[in-house]
Amino acid sequence: MRKSDKSIHRICIAKIKRSTMKPYDFKWSIFYENDSRGLFQNYPFELHDDELIICSSIIDSSNFSILTTRKLITNENGTLHFGSLINAKNRLYGDFKSKDEDFTFGKVELESGEILKYFIETRRASMIMVQGIKTAIDIQVITEAQVEKVANIWNNKVNKRFNND
Repeated sequence: MRKSDKSIHRICIAKIKRSTMKPYDFKWSIFYENDSRGLFQNYPFELHDDELIICSSIIDSSNFSILTTRKLITNENGTLHFGSLINAKNRLYGDFKSKDEDFTFGKVELESGEILKYFIETRRASMIMVQGIKTAIDIQVITEAQVEKVANIWNNKVNKRFNND
């Protein structure tokens, strides 16, 4: 059974927030707690009706990666690549702790066996894309009821953490 886009979005955002150190004021990477479809209306891809954007690393108009509740989209040097996260596997996170480089590439193996690269802003910002993609792939194999239960637990923990700050 396919999980709802809202459930996938909620659980990914909760995991990103738990894994990323504040402040969230990164150069290229951001996560989207609310519907952000309007921000991407002029980008060279389309979203399904209920599909939500989870996070992105946008270096410039020719180099970006965007994670949605259904797919990963990367534009590298003006060439667009994308693939479904269903049955995908994480393969590499690059050198996301690098102090010398501002970005690196992660890799996801799609169900077809194709490798899809994605941009990761290095250092603290890396957790946005790394945890977003890892979580979006991991929750593809759990049931809708489990997703809702985990999302509620994570949201409660995140809310407690932020209310205590």
